Amino acid sequence: MRLLLLEDDRRLRALISAGLQESGHSVEEVASAREGYNVAAGGGFDALILDVMLPEGPDAGFGVARRLREEGDATPILFLTARADVDSRLAGLDVGGDDYLSKPFDFRELRARLSALVRRSAGRTSNVISLPGGFRLHLLKRQVAGPAGQGVPLTPREFELLEGFALHPERAYSREELISRVWAGQPDALGRVVDVYVGNLRRKLGEGVILTVRGHGYRLGEVDP
Repeated sequence: MRLLLLEDDRRLRALISAGLQESGHSVEEVASAREGYNVAAGGGFDALILDVMLPEGPDAGFGVARRLREEGDATPILFLTARADVDSRLAGLDVGGDDYLSKPFDFRELRARLSALVRRSAGRTSNVISLPGGFRLHLLKRQVAGPAGQGVPLTPREFELLEGFALHPERAYSREELISRVWAGQPDALGRVVDVYVGNLRRKLGEGVILTVRGHGYRLGEVDP
């Protein structure tokens, strides 16, 4: 998943970001409400993790969510804050938040909640997504299994790339979009990097899993009925 993390505590932000990246996610970090809104408004994220209490005010995170929702942005939002009272949770939901996790938290719960948010946003009821060729992608476990149930070893970057196709099977991605999604924060990444990783996935999963869209980029192949 491509995630935006808005957290003004530098140490906590680094810990959360590192943990999510170790799980194979792409994370863009911001520290203020203004920066958070500007980056989120650019789109392309699977979910937003927003702290509530920010330098701009005790409810600044709510303000970011409210503004995005007013502009029609439906990206799932998880509020992450030390305020655990019922009124605060209700306020977060009222401004368009989808979930609310209080600090301190178990990192496994954060991963599980994010997976559930993205799954629901994509209109799915299961953490398991069927892929062409009988393969299955497990969102929560971040694993891929073959037709006979055998595990397929993927690098975190390979999984992140495949996950993007699996979550949006109707979408054809350009190389530039894939670089933004998977290689965020690495401005020196080039289109040929995408080609290399797609080639790796095809060798491990077969040619029909990711198809080339001539003149544009790539998309997920057709899943067997």
